[in-house]
Amino acid sequence: MGSGHSHAVNVGQNERPLWIALGLTTAFLVAEIVGGILTNSLALISDAAHMFTDTAALAISLAAIRIGKRPADKQRTFGYYRFEILAAAFNAILLFLVALYILYEAYQRLQHPPEIASGMMLGIAVFGLVVNLISMRLLAGGQEQSLNVKGAYLEVWSDMLGSIGVIIGALVIRYTGWTWVDSVIAVGIGLWVLPRTWTLLKASMNVLLEGVPEGIGLAEVESAILAVPGVASAHDLHVWAITSGKSSLTVHVVSGQPPSAWPALLHAVRSTVAKRFDIHHSTIQIEDVPCEQAQEEHSFGGHDHDH
Repeated sequence: MGSGHSHAVNVGQNERPLWIALGLTTAFLVAEIVGGILTNSLALISDAAHMFTDTAALAISLAAIRIGKRPADKQRTFGYYRFEILAAAFNAILLFLVALYILYEAYQRLQHPPEIASGMMLGIAVFGLVVNLISMRLLAGGQEQSLNVKGAYLEVWSDMLGSIGVIIGALVIRYTGWTWVDSVIAVGIGLWVLPRTWTLLKASMNVLLEGVPEGIGLAEVESAILAVPGVASAHDLHVWAITSGKSSLTVHVVSGQPPSAWPALLHAVRSTVAKRFDIHHSTIQIEDVPCEQAQEEHSFGGHDHDH
């Protein structure tokens, strides 16, 4: 009996910062690719590769926001919110592959270090650092509410560290002539990115597999429901997320109270999960006996019922 629904989700609130960040990263991407080729710097090319994933991540994030605004229909009753999570997973996989490629290329270059134009390399890296800092500032506000924006933020963050690494490498090469430092910096960028990429991919996969949202303990939810006066037991409890910041819950609650008291009990359970766990999309079924017992009673009477 009963369901409580709140379909409000913060889709689109971070669209303008994403557009600005996309323009900045796209402009710098072109400059960095040209600079990497002219200076023969793998660190710059590594940074350009990450900048490419930044650009792709931002573009995909914007597409996800636009698609996520589409209303629910008869084919997709929850709407298109889940597209945001697909975008975050794609970004993580893309960045993971780029990092592996950079590690391989760095190994090849360590065998035969090329000549590097450290002056141009330094100038481009400083410009890239400024672009990354601006983009990070723009995306920082929305990265806690959206896995999609968090993916873009992490990529810009990793590229910011990449720019710092390239600056250090350019200075070392300029004053020591150690061109192998360029490849070492590229390896460092790749190794730094990999664990953070895995974190984003794991969070995305948890949503796609309808796992319990991060920060919510299923045992705690069950205990909170059982603590509501009038609840005798609870079963078939499920908690999952449609997208970032939009958790859902379904549960069967057994009550020893008469049916006339069930509306008040329903309201109490819904209020509890909303206040304690910020779950506003809940479907709660109230029963006088557990499903298994009811099924046995129906079977004896010549009927069968599956849950």
